[in-house]
Amino acid sequence: MSSFAKDFSKAMSQAGSSQFQEVIRQELEYSMKVELDKILATATSNELEHTKKDLEGFKKLFHRFLQEKGPSVDWGKIQRPPEDSIQPYEKIKARGLPDNIASVLNKLVVVKLNGGLGTSMGCKGPKSLIGVRNENTFLDLTVQQIEHLNKSYNTDVPLVLMNSFNTDDDTKKILQKYSHSRVKIYTFNQSRYPRINKETLLPIAKDVSYSGENTECWYPPGHGDIYASFYNSGLLDNLIGEGKEYIFVSNIDNLGATVDLYILNHLMNPPNGKRCEFVMEVTNKTRADVKGGTLTQYENKLRLVEIAQVPKAHVDEFKSVSKFKIFNTNNLWIALSAIKRLQEKNAIDMEIIVNPKTLDGGLNVIQLETAVGAAIKSFENSLGINVPRSRFLPVKTTSDLLLVMSNLYSLNAGSLTMSEKREFPTVPLVKLGSSFTKVQDYLRRFESIPDMLELDHLTVSGDVTFGKNVSLKGTVIIIANHGDRIDIPAGALLENKIVSGNLRILDH
Repeated sequence: MSSFAKDFSKAMSQAGSSQFQEVIRQELEYSMKVELDKILATATSNELEHTKKDLEGFKKLFHRFLQEKGPSVDWGKIQRPPEDSIQPYEKIKARGLPDNIASVLNKLVVVKLNGGLGTSMGCKGPKSLIGVRNENTFLDLTVQQIEHLNKSYNTDVPLVLMNSFNTDDDTKKILQKYSHSRVKIYTFNQSRYPRINKETLLPIAKDVSYSGENTECWYPPGHGDIYASFYNSGLLDNLIGEGKEYIFVSNIDNLGATVDLYILNHLMNPPNGKRCEFVMEVTNKTRADVKGGTLTQYENKLRLVEIAQVPKAHVDEFKSVSKFKIFNTNNLWIALSAIKRLQEKNAIDMEIIVNPKTLDGGLNVIQLETAVGAAIKSFENSLGINVPRSRFLPVKTTSDLLLVMSNLYSLNAGSLTMSEKREFPTVPLVKLGSSFTKVQDYLRRFESIPDMLELDHLTVSGDVTFGKNVSLKGTVIIIANHGDRIDIPAGALLENKIVSGNLRILDH
C-alpha cells in the first residue's frame, strides 16, 4: 500500500472514531436535555424562571464537559509569569494614598463568598455564622470592618453576599440584626445545578424540589458561578448604575481579607494610566500550601493553574516551592464593567473541575464546578499582587480557629492583626487531632484558650483537655493513646515538652 493510502486510511479510521465519539456526545446531550426538560416541567410558576436559568447554565457546562479531554493544560506551555505581571505589595503601598480616598472607596463593593456550610467543622447551617472571636461570627466581623470604613471615611461601601441554596434562608434571617448598621447589605444566590450519576451521566433528581431526601440531588457549582449569577440577579447592573466600579471578592472564612486602600488606589489610579480589569492577591508558598493554585504565564496571558489540572507526571514539580513560589489567596479585585462585557459576550472561560462524591446511600455522582480565579485569563490587563501572608488567614478547621481565638491576634473594628507582643510574625503550626474536629468538642476541651505568644508548633492527639490559663511555648506535643486521657492542669506552663500516657489531675 502506498504511503498516501496508508495516511488516508489512518485519517479515515481516526475520523471514524472521532465521529463515533461525536455521535455518543450528541446522544448524551440529547438524553440530558430530555431529563432536564422533565425536571423543569415540575417547577411551579414562581420557580420557573430561575430554574430555567440554572438548567440552561448547567447545560452549557455539561456541553463543555463532554468536549474536554484529559488535563486542561499543556505542561510544555507553562512559563513563569514575567517580572512586572506580579507586583510586590510594598511597591504598591509605597505610592501612598491620595487625599480623595473617600471618593475612591465609594467606587467599591465588597463581595463575600457565602455558599458554604459548617459541616466540616461539625456545625449545622452556614459556615459564616460560626463564632470565631469574642462571640463574633465571620459575618459579624465582616460587617464591623465595612461599617468602620464607612464611618471613618464617610463613605457608602456596600456588602454583597453570594449565598447558595444551602445558606440563603439562614443568612437572610440573621441579616435583620444588622438593619441599623452603617452598611447596605445585598444578597444574591449562586446557581443550583443537578448532580449527575457517574455511570449514566444523567441527573439523579427527578423534580425541582431540594428539601428532605432531595437535598443530595443538587449542588452549588463552585465560586466560578459568581459571574453568571451576579449578572443574572440584576444586582451587577444596579451597582454599575450607582457608579460602583470594582468588586473586592474573597471567601468569608478568610479573616485576612480586609479592604486594602493601597490596592484599591492602584486599581483606580494606575501609575501607567491603564486600569487593570482583574487583580489576584497571591502570597508566598510555605510547605503547607503546596496544593494551592499558582499564577503562571500561558499563551501570553496570566493563568491560574490548579493541582487538578496538572498532568500526573508533573504534580511534584507543581508542588515545588522553588519553581512556583506563590499561590492564589482567592482575594480578587475585578472591574464591574468588565464582568458585564464578558458575560454578555459569553466570553468568561473557566476550566471545569470535576468533583466526584459518594452519597450516603453509596451512589457515585459527579458535580461540575468552576473557580472564580480561573477567569483571570479572560480579562484584560490582569495583575498579580504578592501580598503579606497576613492577608491569608482562612479558618477551615478548629486548628485554625484556635489560632484566631488566641492572644496571637488582637481584634480591632472587625479586623484581626498579629499581636505586637509576638516577636516574629510567623504563625505557629497547630495540628489538633480528631477529638477536636467539631467546634462543640473543641470548645469543651479548652476551659480557656492557652497563651500561645511564644508557640512554634503544637500537636495534640487523643483525649486531651486544657484547664484555664495554660501557657504553651516552643514545640509542644501532647499524645493520649487510645484509652488514655490527659488533662493539662490550670495554670500549667509547657515549654518544648512532649506529654504522653495518662495524666489526670484530680481536685481534692
